[in-house]
Amino acid sequence: MPPISWTANRFKTKQARGLWAGVAAHAVQPFNNIASSAIGLVMTSAAHIGGWPIVEGGSQSLANALASYFISLGGKIQTSQFVKSIDELPSSKAVLFDVGPRQLISIAGNKLGTSYISRLKKFKYGMGVFKIDWALNEPIPFTNKHASGAGTVHLGNTFEDISYSEKITSEGRHSDKPYVLLSQPSLFDKTRAPEGKHTAWAYCHVPNGSQVDMTDIIENQVESVAPGFKDTILKRSTFNTMQMQEYNPNYVGGDVVGGLQNLAQLYSRPVLSLSPYRTPAKGIYLCSASTPPGGGVHGLCGYYAAKQVLKDLFGNVH
Repeated sequence: MPPISWTANRFKTKQARGLWAGVAAHAVQPFNNIASSAIGLVMTSAAHIGGWPIVEGGSQSLANALASYFISLGGKIQTSQFVKSIDELPSSKAVLFDVGPRQLISIAGNKLGTSYISRLKKFKYGMGVFKIDWALNEPIPFTNKHASGAGTVHLGNTFEDISYSEKITSEGRHSDKPYVLLSQPSLFDKTRAPEGKHTAWAYCHVPNGSQVDMTDIIENQVESVAPGFKDTILKRSTFNTMQMQEYNPNYVGGDVVGGLQNLAQLYSRPVLSLSPYRTPAKGIYLCSASTPPGGGVHGLCGYYAAKQVLKDLFGNVH
């Protein structure tokens, strides 16, 4: 897979190059990394096929639906318990951990063996995010009519601007005009906000572990293409990278995609193995975004991990 910088050069117009860069920046890595085009191509293809849907009632509605189906099959769910050791779990034939390598070591390190743990410790994390949630008095006043009607908007100006922003961020510096990913779901789902009001959220990439407040910088980016935006803000909530990690320990340093997805870790997640979901310990599996095919709202990490478990327990299962 060619790097994004090469792929973008195949687009002839400045606008097309900028659009491609906006989608491809979901790779959360510098554009000159080999294989950096992979996520951009996949997400663009998905958008052409069926768009990027949102869940009515919020993402929690999807979790509720999945949980309801699982319970209907006889499953049981226990929440509000922070598991620190695998010994706290009931006896079972298989345990699937939806956690990152560091968390797996912390919880089940006494079962995994020193060689495997050593390999897990080499797993690399990428850039973090600074996120803002907004309560708005009205829709975001984008000057571009297409942006005004889009569920997801990428802000970053030209291909060169976005490329530079991602490059310096990966090097540990903060951009004063970062690539910003913004969502405005209340335009399409009236359950997201009170009558006449709206919600939106956005994030920008920052160095892993950054605690710099990017609120003004992100809002200036939005204001530059939606004059009057700041006047629509009723309230905001922000998360820096360490607050993201506190919210979900798997977001190490604010990395929300479960680890750097460069060429070395695109397939060898979390280690190079014919079965990356299976650990050396019998009955212990990994099913998080730190396994192939990596971060995203596709659920395929869990799907393939489940297939591996079924194969190990019952033979070939289709």
